[in-house]
Amino acid sequence: MKITISKRKGKSGISNLWLEFYHGYTKTPEGKIKHQREYENLNGFIYTKPKTPAEKTHNKQSLQLAEAIRAKRVVEAQSGQHGFKTTSNMKASFIDYFQRLCDDKGRTGSKSNHSIWYSSIKHLKSFHGKDKLTFEQVTPEFVEGFKDYLITDSLTKGKEKLSQNTASTYFSKFRAALNQAFKDEIITKNPITKVSSIKLVQNKREYLTLEELKALNQAECRYDVLKRAFLFSCLTGLRWSDIHKLIWSDCQAFNGGHRITFHQKKTETLQYLDISEQAFKLMGLETEPEEKVFKGLRYDAYHNLAITKWCMKAGITKNITFHCARHTFAVLQLTMGTDIYTVSKLLGHSELKTTQIYADIIDKNRQFAMNKMPDIGV
Repeated sequence: MKITISKRKGKSGISNLWLEFYHGYTKTPEGKIKHQREYENLNGFIYTKPKTPAEKTHNKQSLQLAEAIRAKRVVEAQSGQHGFKTTSNMKASFIDYFQRLCDDKGRTGSKSNHSIWYSSIKHLKSFHGKDKLTFEQVTPEFVEGFKDYLITDSLTKGKEKLSQNTASTYFSKFRAALNQAFKDEIITKNPITKVSSIKLVQNKREYLTLEELKALNQAECRYDVLKRAFLFSCLTGLRWSDIHKLIWSDCQAFNGGHRITFHQKKTETLQYLDISEQAFKLMGLETEPEEKVFKGLRYDAYHNLAITKWCMKAGITKNITFHCARHTFAVLQLTMGTDIYTVSKLLGHSELKTTQIYADIIDKNRQFAMNKMPDIGV
């Protein structure tokens, strides 16, 4: 961090004195450079063009005082964390701190996680409506207000209301930033502890039963590559984004079968996936190493409509999208007795609770309990 004395031109031939704290710059997901600065008003001034000895003396004394304060802030900054001044933490910019945490996530985490942090900051700025937001201003009332804003007023790029789950995700990053500030001892009281989280809504997850999957395999689909890719997803659990970018060099012979090695697009983590023989057959004839396996696979209205028509030919009336193939894989694995930890690893989930949703769908214990009810002669 660089601390310098800044002179801002004022009225009547004077320049006001400020300290500028420069923390470098960051890049947004769009590649734009944003300089990270904060300022402290020294409540002093100098004459822009001193003429009299008194004015020159005043300037000398004012600059000496400013330099003494600057030197003190340098010492304080060196002993503090995240470049903030230890004696004026509450006056520091929370948004700048939030942004630095976001940048850290961008360097060490996945692109999708960084994007969520960035969006949370964007909605926070929209709610606050001002460039400056100090830690002092982030009160429990402010936190509650931001929570309500995300639930009721915040909009997507398409000017649609945020879903409750999206609002919950953005609020959780805001919560994480305040928790980190408390750990860093920038704040002594954490306002987030007085405000509850935004509850997640468990949406219905459509999936195909084994019988429906067999029927779909027998039915005709307008696009052969779409049919093979969808069934491949049902048998491997891979997302559309990972299937779409899959190339032949990602697939290698391994232990008498085949293994796919790829970087999961959503989490940017390296994954190893041993696939079954029937899944390998769905990949088709092997071509050049850098060629896409499912060449011609697209995500557009025509292909989405083709899935619907394909399902109708198979006698399936559920609202099936390509992502339902991943749900199908998870449910079938759990139904066949695969333990939830293994399924979680196969799906590439970072948290077991994400996989637990599928376990709830096929909870045989609850079904068994209901069937144990005694016969009452109905």
